[in-house]
Amino acid sequence: MKDAVQSPQLPGPQCQAYLARRNAAVALGVANGPPVFAANARGATLTDLDGHDYVDFAGGIGTLNVGHAHPEVVAAVQAQAARYLHTCFNIVMYPEYIELAEALVELVPGSWPKKAMLQTTGAEAVENAIKVARRATGRQAVVAFENAFHGRTYMALSLTAKAPAYKTGFGPFASEVYRAPFPVRYRSGLSEADCAEAAFNEFRRLVETEITPEQVAAVIIEPVQGEGGFHDAPPAFLRALRAYCTRHGIVLIADEIQSGFCRTGEWFATQHAGIEADLYTLAKSLGGGLPIAALVGRADLMDAPAVGGLGGTYGGNPLACAAALATIGVMRREDYAARARDVGGRVRARFDDWAGRFGIVGDVRGLGAMVAFEVVRGNGDASPAGDLAAHIVQVAYQGGLVLVKAGFYGNVIRFLAPLSITDGELARGLDILERAVADAQRVADARATQAA
Repeated sequence: MKDAVQSPQLPGPQCQAYLARRNAAVALGVANGPPVFAANARGATLTDLDGHDYVDFAGGIGTLNVGHAHPEVVAAVQAQAARYLHTCFNIVMYPEYIELAEALVELVPGSWPKKAMLQTTGAEAVENAIKVARRATGRQAVVAFENAFHGRTYMALSLTAKAPAYKTGFGPFASEVYRAPFPVRYRSGLSEADCAEAAFNEFRRLVETEITPEQVAAVIIEPVQGEGGFHDAPPAFLRALRAYCTRHGIVLIADEIQSGFCRTGEWFATQHAGIEADLYTLAKSLGGGLPIAALVGRADLMDAPAVGGLGGTYGGNPLACAAALATIGVMRREDYAARARDVGGRVRARFDDWAGRFGIVGDVRGLGAMVAFEVVRGNGDASPAGDLAAHIVQVAYQGGLVLVKAGFYGNVIRFLAPLSITDGELARGLDILERAVADAQRVADARATQAA
């Protein structure tokens, strides 16, 4: 691989040409990061149309835990494509759908009989989870959490909490959706235990004073928030939530779309707390790069909708099923959960080091290889600094690193590189990121000097 590009003259002419074509043909509302147009990608390295190499710390927003174009995934897709591309499972069934459902039922936590259904996107999985919960319980209310991101279709968007970026002007949204505080420790001044207790007390107050438990069909939570900024729910909070839902017959839905498939150092993030959700929504890295999602959970709940109540034309497409089966096979054989713990430990050590050396690096948090740091004003000011985070992303891009931000203020730099990343790619990417952080620190220091 060529050395990562250091020139600030990017993008090159071919990427510039496609950027102009993108602006002319693609809707304005479709957001993009830096002007990188992929020519090819392998593992954790992406090459653009002008031949510039990038270390990929974004991983398609967490869809590529096994890396770009994993040979076994590619081979499985090619073999399936030679047989048939699509039949629609609702019309003509095929073995790959059944085999993947069986694999997911085995993998997903739950000491009860489980069943699965397949979809194309995470938002579809969320939509179907709410349908199943409402049908099974005969109730309507759904409780979600602050900072949540559950998708962009209407029920999923109703559950999502980031209004300025995703919801403004798109209402009205689905009714009977309520929002509770998520236990965010940074800036709270509370210990983990006290933060968990305070958040649970607020959740219980909301349910018991504004809804009543008997009207709540489901509680949906990301064990580690993705778009919300990589806040991980304390185990004590998740355990209290599990007990409350069990006591009141409420369906607990774990949105593991970003945190699942070994990203956090376990197959699923709920395992860190030792709990089992009733339903799990899955997507992203399930397909190794192909679009596929799943809803997996208690068989009695999954069987509540009548025949015909669940389905979709492309749900569990044969190509995506083949890719998912190959992906799961790779993760099992190569122990990707252990790999996530190793990679995440090294990333977190660097982030912690930066927090001690750079005033603009605030909280470092996350589980396994789902780790991030907040960018703050620095010089004694811990307020969010989205502009400095954007500066880091831009400088990193010019140095040959693809990043993705998160958080309400866009000030969280999150690590979502493929877990298959080599030690050399990881070190190179972290070095580029450190230079970008140092450059942003110089900007912050210059502003402070100017203000003084």
